[in-house]
Amino acid sequence: MTVQQPLPAETDKPGPDGVIKLAIMAVGGQGGGVLTRWIEALARTQGYACQATSVAGVAQRTGATIYYVEMARTGTTQPVFALAPSSGDVDILIAAEMMEAGRAIARGFVTPDRTTLIASSHRKLAISEKSVPGDGTADATEVRAAAEIAAARFICFDMEKLAVESGSVISATLFGALAASECLPFDKGAFEDAIRSGKRGVKASLLAFDAGFHACRKGVQLTGVPERSPSSSGATGPARLLDRWASLTRRVAELPEPARPIAMAGLRKVVDFMDADYGEEYLDRLAPFAVADCLGGDELTKAAAKYIANAMAYDDVIRVADLKTRASRNGRIAAEIGTGPQQILHLTEYMHPRAEEIVGMLPAGMGTRIAASPRAMARIDRWFAKGRRLRSDRLGPFLLLYALGGLKGYRRRTRRHAVEQAHLDNWLSRAASVAASDPALATEILCCGRLIKGYSDTHARGLSKFDMVLGMVDRFADRPDAASCTRRLREAALLDEGGEALSDAIRTIERA
Repeated sequence: MTVQQPLPAETDKPGPDGVIKLAIMAVGGQGGGVLTRWIEALARTQGYACQATSVAGVAQRTGATIYYVEMARTGTTQPVFALAPSSGDVDILIAAEMMEAGRAIARGFVTPDRTTLIASSHRKLAISEKSVPGDGTADATEVRAAAEIAAARFICFDMEKLAVESGSVISATLFGALAASECLPFDKGAFEDAIRSGKRGVKASLLAFDAGFHACRKGVQLTGVPERSPSSSGATGPARLLDRWASLTRRVAELPEPARPIAMAGLRKVVDFMDADYGEEYLDRLAPFAVADCLGGDELTKAAAKYIANAMAYDDVIRVADLKTRASRNGRIAAEIGTGPQQILHLTEYMHPRAEEIVGMLPAGMGTRIAASPRAMARIDRWFAKGRRLRSDRLGPFLLLYALGGLKGYRRRTRRHAVEQAHLDNWLSRAASVAASDPALATEILCCGRLIKGYSDTHARGLSKFDMVLGMVDRFADRPDAASCTRRLREAALLDEGGEALSDAIRTIERA
């Protein structure tokens, strides 16, 4: 969506004899340096003296950087330019991401008497947002509202989407929006010539520039990325397996209608994880909850369909290796970084296995004996717990990962699978025991499966929180507010990585 106030009158632009001050706030990979060079080249070819500087930010924003450009028409005296922007003294602020716009407003770079704010409405999450176990995404609505008040003019739409559709990066779309804003006293052709002077990726950059220019000028709602044509839902393979798959899908069709889409997605997930027999086990585990839910709605069945599938398709060494060697992954990476057909893509996988992952790959009996020996576990940790980098674009490392990923049939005999199955059965039995008397509590117990995710240390932390929440459920299961208490604990567990919010919630409920 384009949000744009009217274009300024000619007299509202920075004076041609004064200094035009422009700041760009971007994060790594968004082409902030390229955009700065285009603006610098544009100014100089139009007879302006120009200076560009940059101030690197912290890695928490994957390399957030402030680029600063000052330009002035050349005259009898050489202008003196500043090295960095000052609060209340910026004419044009370009933010390559919505929270960067918020950061600019917080630092006082955007003022209602002079600043034109050009910002992309998309989000590129900070490390602090990604590290929260639940949804840590900051609310961009407040930033948008603040921008509409803080800026003299506010131009905002999803420039990242336009850039991707054009096969370029957001810097070109931002440059187009800057040209359309008429904040700089240069015509569109001069902007395009600045892009051509770069001599790299010119065609795609010009397409993205033109898309940003026209979107800004029209001020209309932008269409999204064209929807992909849905892939055929029909399975292919040997007749014996197709018959087996058809029988599984018939069982899904017998479930309550609102739960069928989730159950079908879950079935596909677990069959892909292992085999059709594993899909049968999934439906067997789901069936009791569908029966218990027949008179109370469909929330219990939907929660069971989702979280049982997630628990059964746990992340182990075999799954990670399988996902890293799939053709779809290489295609996705190539699309994300914009690799052309004539370019070679190098992939380096960072592996850091713990002793638990190594022992988890062993046969269940052997793994259990080794896991019970602290000395043996410490020895394995010394041998294997070292960061390793594998070039999966090379034949040797790729074949190693491919062989690991092909051990699905062996997975049933591993210690990790035995541990996961025992944990799953215990969790489901606790939910089933209250399903008839308190379906809401059973649903919340099943939803606690959301706490267990990821791999290695992330999985261990989630499992610890899961055990803490379920331990509390046993203590207040007879209370009328047991379901709401369980939900409060689960939501608190998702707020931070260390579990401080969960500990506070436990103390609050114990005092109630």
